[in-house]
Order: sequence, then C-alpha cells, then structure tokens
Amino acid sequence: MKYMFFSNPFSNLFSNLFCRNRKEELKDNQKANPNAQPEALPKPKDVALVLSSGGARGLAHIGAIEELEARGYHIRSIAGCSMGALIGGVYAAGKMNEFREWMKTVNRKKMFELTDFSFSFSHIVKGERIIRAIKEFVPDVPIESLPIPYCAVATELKTGEEIIIDHGSLFDAIRASISIPSFYQPVQHDDMILIDGGIINPFPLNRVARQSGDILVGVDVSGCDYKTLWEENHHHTWKHKGSPSLKDRILDKLIPDTLDYNYYTMFTRSSSLMIRQNSILMAQLMHPDILVDVEMGRYGIFDFYRSEEIIAVGRQTAAEAITRFESNPSTST
Repeated sequence: MKYMFFSNPFSNLFSNLFCRNRKEELKDNQKANPNAQPEALPKPKDVALVLSSGGARGLAHIGAIEELEARGYHIRSIAGCSMGALIGGVYAAGKMNEFREWMKTVNRKKMFELTDFSFSFSHIVKGERIIRAIKEFVPDVPIESLPIPYCAVATELKTGEEIIIDHGSLFDAIRASISIPSFYQPVQHDDMILIDGGIINPFPLNRVARQSGDILVGVDVSGCDYKTLWEENHHHTWKHKGSPSLKDRILDKLIPDTLDYNYYTMFTRSSSLMIRQNSILMAQLMHPDILVDVEMGRYGIFDFYRSEEIIAVGRQTAAEAITRFESNPSTST
C-alpha cells in the first residue's frame, strides 16, 4: 500500500533551516558554559496514532485521544485493528463526540437489542444491526476522502494473510476488522473471507502512515494481570456455592465443583494471551515514542455498557504516558 503526502517545499526548507540554526545556537551556548544544563528542544506534536484490538476495552482509546488533544498533540494519521479500527475510523470521520454520547445510551438491554443472532454454523451474530446503528450518526465515506490517512487491519481466513484496508468504504473496512471469529459473521470481499485483524496483527504499529517529524503513539488495551484475574474469577465462583438463590442452586447442580473453566473462559483467555504476546512483540519491534499500555483486567470484551469507566481509565493512563514522554530529555528531537 502506498501513501502520498503533499506539502509546501518552502515551508519545509524554512523549518529545516530554523531547526539547524537552533541546534547550532544550543551547541555554541553549551561550549561557552559547559557546566550549564543543556536546553531541551521542543517536543514534536504531530502524531501517528495506532489503536489496538480489544472489544469493549477499546473504548479506552477514546480517553487516550481526548488526552492527546488536550495536551496539544495533533493526530496526523491513524491505524487500528478491530475495536481500534472502529474508534480510529469514527475519529477520522470527525464524529468522536457523537459516538461517545451514543455510547452513554448503551446498556445491557440496548446491547441485546443490537445483537442480531444468526442460525449459522460459522457465526453467532450477523453484525449488521450494530453497524446500521452507528451509521445513523457516522456517515459511510470513502477512506480516501477522510481528512487524515487511515487504515484498518483484517485477516484473510483462507490464506492467513494480513489485509491492510486503506481505501474504499469506511464501514466495510471497520466491519471486516471487527469480525471476531465464530462470533461475528465473516466479511466476503471479492474472493476473500475477512475476519478480525487481531488474529494476525492486533497492534499494527508497523501499518500507520508516517510523516516527517511525527511521533509514533500506540494505545494497547490488551494489558492484564492474568494470574490475579484467574484467582478472582475462581473466588467469585466459589462465593456462590451454597447461595440460597434459586439461580445459584441450579448452577451448583449443573457445574462440577472441580470445574475452573468452560468453553467460553477457555476461548477468551487463550485469545487474550495470544493477543497480548503479539502486542508486546510488536511494541518491542517498533519502539513507539509514547506507549499507552492500558491495564484492563477488570473489564471484559463485551462490557460496552461501562463505556464512561473504560474511557476514564484510558485517559488517565494516557496522561501518565504523555507526562513520562514530555519529562524525558532523551526524547527531544
């Protein structure tokens, strides 16, 4: 995939001359007074932003974006996977505020209403109803017409290839990227079968369009203390043993005392472990300037009704990561 950027060559020339003269001035000052602390150059403010997969946990991306903008950073390009593709696409379309307000209306009842169950051997949910609901306030536009470069990551089921979608329908790209295997219906495109990009590249730091002088910022919501979470879930199961409620007494009869996991917990935990390790490896490979590593152990991938809590966690974690970046002289350019 090719990305093309057009800029004023004279503005770049003057900018380069200014930076070079400023650096030479600082060097001269350092020679004249070798004991003085070196003056840090201004931090770059243009951002190439990457948003990870993560289901409802990806709502933390909204908080991270809000904190970046509040601190004066400018998002110049964006790449996302799964929920990161959805949030990134909504942001690129200029509808983040509308999306956040809509999320406030999502409770358990509305989640059920937005779930179009399917009688199929390949998936549980069609995924059309949720897309139609979002389209009511986020228009489907060609990706090429967005004000900033955007791409979504999907996986081609037959070949196992990573598919980078950077043109065509915005919602076609989002729908392909969020197609959780066995849960959402896969997307048929030409001769391809597209599923969730998190299978191949849940944290696509290597896919965002870069511009000269920008900084790479990644928001990863796969972080979790898995051992503690396992112990808490085990404790929660045993807490209900002997409960007087009819529901818990029925479950006592159906679920063996020795069962620590089931089909659902096996699937979600193994998927989370895989995604986390792939995200860690990608961060080690790409070395983002700012890594917002959000601890999301207390939230599940379907906790969309807890949007404001999750957004607040994302913003707080982003604030801490940005402060570390800004207070580190070695990151000056």
